Amino acid sequence: MPETLLEQHAEALRLFGERVRAVKGDQWDAPTPCAEWNVRELVNHVTTEQLWIPPLVTEGRTVEELGDAFSGDVLGDDPVAAWDRASAAAHAAFAASGALDRTVRLSYGPALGSAYCSELTADCVVHTWDLSRGIGADDRLPDGLVEFSVKEVMPYADGLAASGMYAAPLEVPAGANAQTRLLGLVGRKG
Repeated sequence: MPETLLEQHAEALRLFGERVRAVKGDQWDAPTPCAEWNVRELVNHVTTEQLWIPPLVTEGRTVEELGDAFSGDVLGDDPVAAWDRASAAAHAAFAASGALDRTVRLSYGPALGSAYCSELTADCVVHTWDLSRGIGADDRLPDGLVEFSVKEVMPYADGLAASGMYAAPLEVPAGANAQTRLLGLVGRKG
């Protein structure tokens, strides 16, 4: 089981990549639990998130400086290759010496590289579930990644719905497993 933040990040990327490679040709337009995104749009979103990491973390650039550099379709004719390139570069940026201790200037303000990495790791875990649902794959997530993500999301779960990017948290039954709790925190029914 991954123990360090970088191991958790690598595992989340690997898991999402497995699902990307499992998308069949006729599934790219399939719906996902993210009502505004089909499978291709969801993969494009997560790939775009990875593309932001090297310039923000390694180069110290700002969201404002980058502007719309990563808007639109970043997947092109080979979504798997686009994902592989983006995720490898993102992980390399976070794994670089001192990267997790750097201040990164994000759209909502400055954050430590470690906090940015944690946020994107949890986001990737949740979107792996979304993608799994969209393509009809096994949607069980590894316990370690789920526990990590619950701890990451819990402090700001109520604010996610206010951002307009997530549904309101859902009530989950007492004694629910960690995956059900995670999904509830981000407004998804498991």
